[in-house]
Amino acid sequence: MINATGYSGTISKDFLSILDLDPMELVRLLDLAARVKRERVLGPNAPTRGALGGLHVAMLFEKPSLRTRSTFEIAIRELGGDTLHVPAEMAEGTREPLEDVARNLERWVAALVIRTFAQEKAATFAAAASRMHVINALTDEQHPCQALADFLTLRERWGTLRGRTVAYVGDGNNVAASLAHAGAMLGVSVNVASPAGYELPDRFVEEAMGVAREGAAVRRFADPRRAVMGADAVYTDVWASMGQEDEAAERRLVFSDYQVNERLMAAATPGALFMHCLPAHRGEEVTAGVLESTVSVVFDQAENRLHAQKALLLMLLA
Repeated sequence: MINATGYSGTISKDFLSILDLDPMELVRLLDLAARVKRERVLGPNAPTRGALGGLHVAMLFEKPSLRTRSTFEIAIRELGGDTLHVPAEMAEGTREPLEDVARNLERWVAALVIRTFAQEKAATFAAAASRMHVINALTDEQHPCQALADFLTLRERWGTLRGRTVAYVGDGNNVAASLAHAGAMLGVSVNVASPAGYELPDRFVEEAMGVAREGAAVRRFADPRRAVMGADAVYTDVWASMGQEDEAAERRLVFSDYQVNERLMAAATPGALFMHCLPAHRGEEVTAGVLESTVSVVFDQAENRLHAQKALLLMLLA
């Protein structure tokens, strides 16, 4: 497997957070992701084609998914592994304890990809299974796989990440948290603009600043225009995430001044990129004009989920 991936080092058993990587591991993962992306055109002759041969990866998704499920399944199969779909109710912990589910699964599979609500559930699976790798495919608290694809996309466009600034406009949610972690680690400053009561929590700012390099900073703003001034990319997400549907009407009012539109983009650095983790609600958090503009990289981000997650699987399992 060393010959397939080009690396002999190992990373943490689990990937529940960007913070499970150190800065060099994160850079190494992005390097590997870029490489497997280039080599994908080789199809069955790609060097990593059989890297997970004989391994099974369980998929446990409590939340619906298009990009995450599709890209993980394709990545596992293109690396020569097989997927096992675990019923979503197994994450509820009512039929049997989560610890018992984990102890069963680790007898059969090499890894578990879990998309759930509470971060604690993913952590419970990881702690209960000493041999099975656990990958956070999204929780209410963090979305580290998205951040991997985000910075792979930015590095493709910019070449060098260090010294850049990304402005995130909207709810200080899981996407913002992982963006802050990864950005700070890679030398990218992250400005987060949110209305009162929806700010990125102190904990994530402190964690990001604890791993910050090359002068990167994480700053919070109430004024979205101030946040995007001088930014090299502007990022947003839906105003009401999965599980917040009953808050949607209220959130539309609260976030109405936080729409990423042409006027707000004009306040950023000329040529600033537009980013979104998708799905997007045109006319709410972003205008159709911005989403469909030439500076939009949203579908590059979606594509790069495949390559970043393939690199992650290689570093964890191969």
